[in-house]
Amino acid sequence: MSYVRYNNSNIEIVNDAGHIVYDNSAKKDKCKADARIVSVDVKSLDTEHCENTPEPISAWGSGAAAKVPVVLAQFTVQAHVNAVITLPEYAFEIKRIKKNVKITQCLLIQDTNVLFIKGFIRKNIEYSTREKSNEEGFSGDIKHVTVDVPFSCTTSIDYNGIPPLAPVENTSTEFQYQKREKIHHPDFSEKDELVSGDLREHNQISTEYFNELPFCDLVSARIVEFDEQLMPEHPKDKYYVTPFEEKRFRRIEEKLVLFITLRLLQKRLVAVPAVSGIGKGSKNEL
Repeated sequence: MSYVRYNNSNIEIVNDAGHIVYDNSAKKDKCKADARIVSVDVKSLDTEHCENTPEPISAWGSGAAAKVPVVLAQFTVQAHVNAVITLPEYAFEIKRIKKNVKITQCLLIQDTNVLFIKGFIRKNIEYSTREKSNEEGFSGDIKHVTVDVPFSCTTSIDYNGIPPLAPVENTSTEFQYQKREKIHHPDFSEKDELVSGDLREHNQISTEYFNELPFCDLVSARIVEFDEQLMPEHPKDKYYVTPFEEKRFRRIEEKLVLFITLRLLQKRLVAVPAVSGIGKGSKNEL
């Protein structure tokens, strides 16, 4: 009598004498071998030159209303920044400082000409460090650190473009309907009625206006700065020496004047006049 035996996920059929009469492991090995034979082949083809034909450019020429940003004012803001930067390790010399101005807030308070400005100056500072030294010189690595130096200020705007649109206020009004009802009271006759507003209902009309908030464009930025090492000192480590004029430091005080040219804009509906030669109904119009 034969029976089925499972051996490591392989199926074997064994007869009464203990001999294997069927084994599917050989079939599985053959499937694995067939899978290794199959491969993916990709052939690159030459790209042919494609011709193109110019098409006429259509434009709406009969006049239209467009919603576009219009310039309210263009101005240059002068901001003063004073900060102390601490390096992660001792440095001996500042090799280079790369600066980028970032604006995070430029908010005009409506019904005023006061503009709130916030931002930061991204500074990448490259400095030299000491690895080996003696009395004649020293060597080391050039490292860098990146810091964000924040600034903020307010300024009064002179609208040398056009003034911003005054915000339209939301409105909310209530109304009621007349109500008539019989009076069931011994002091009133059957012909008497109570005429009044219905206190059991509430009717309201609410209107919201979504005004366009003025926003800023960053046109240019100029920085004039003075950086100075704070408390430079000779190395105090007794196990190494440096040339007598070399001093190490970790803190830098920076004083800078920042000139930012900004453009204040607001999206407005603008009438676009008709374009001569291309009118409504033209065959070039899409």
